[in-house]
Formats: sequence, structure tokens, C-alpha cells
Amino acid sequence: MVSGGEFIHDRPEVAPGALLIASTALSGETFVRTVVYVIEHDEQGTLGVVLNRMSDAAVHNILPRWADLAASPRAVFVGGPVGTSSALCLGVAKAGVDVAKQPKLHQVLGPVAMVDLDADPEEMATVLTGVRIFAGYAGWEAGQLDDELAESSWIVAPGLPTDLLSEPSVDIWQRVLQRQPWPLPLLSTYPLRPEDN
Repeated sequence: MVSGGEFIHDRPEVAPGALLIASTALSGETFVRTVVYVIEHDEQGTLGVVLNRMSDAAVHNILPRWADLAASPRAVFVGGPVGTSSALCLGVAKAGVDVAKQPKLHQVLGPVAMVDLDADPEEMATVLTGVRIFAGYAGWEAGQLDDELAESSWIVAPGLPTDLLSEPSVDIWQRVLQRQPWPLPLLSTYPLRPEDN
């Protein structure tokens, strides 16, 4: 079975702003066909959020002040299995905004930043194109992600700011694979239920 791991020779480094794409070998319900955006990665471990797990909860019902700035469809996304009772917010800065000079933003990479939910959303609307609210996050302790990478559970790829605010109608797992170097795009055609193929 092709998992994707055997395709990787010069794998990109895990770093803030990178994507972890679930390989076809990763079959656990929590992470199957997920794309994780890495927020932090250091010797202590790794923290990220799943980009393609939309919940049934509307931002308006959970954090009404942020509803207008939330990217369509303005739903809360399930960022991962850890800390699901807390919210985390990522935003994309407008062109020309110096994220490092914004006290309520913590730069991840380029225009992508963690947003302080205590900030005034109206003020943030002047510097951000949109935000995504996540309930919970995905976390790995030191060395844990390295072990999963060695098992070919994840494919590491560069992330784009547009990945963060993708419409849920877009299969981001498939789209991200399709833009990778050959032969990784072949994995994007892998069926969700191989037994039905």
C-alpha cells in the first residue's frame, strides 16, 4: 500500500507554518485525511491545528464578537483532540501589515498569526483579512512527532496563508497533495474507503 512516506527523500523540516498531511497509512479516526497547520515546533514538542474538521457550532454562538471577522462559513473548527474546551484563533494579516508590530498578534509565519481573543475584533478587522476559530489543538511531546514521521504517518509540506481560510467545500487534503512535487499528487486520488474501490 502506498502511504506517501516512501516518496519523501528531501522532506521539508517541521517548523511554524508547515503542514502535516496525514498519509494514507494514518487510519485513526481523529487524524485520517487531515491537514495540520504547525503553530509551534521546538525541543519541547509541536503544536498545531487541524484545518479541515469543521464543527456544527457557529462562531456567532460561541464567540459572537468575532463572528463578522470569521472566514466563511463562520463555524468553529475542531483544531484537535487536546484542550477542546478552549478556543484558539489564527488570522491572516492584510498586505502591508507588519505583524510583528501588532501587540495582539503573535506571528507564526509571514502574514499568519495567533490572535489574542481579548483583542477588539473591530480593531483587528483593520489589519486582518479574516480569522479561523479552533476548539482544541493537536499536540506532540518532544520526540513524539519524530516517531510518527519515521513511521510515515505524516507528510511535511510548506503551508500557504490561503490554506488557513479555505472554504470547507474544498478538499484541502487533496488540494495540498496535488501541489506537492511528483509523485505525491498521486496520493490525492487515494479513496477515503479503499475497500469500496
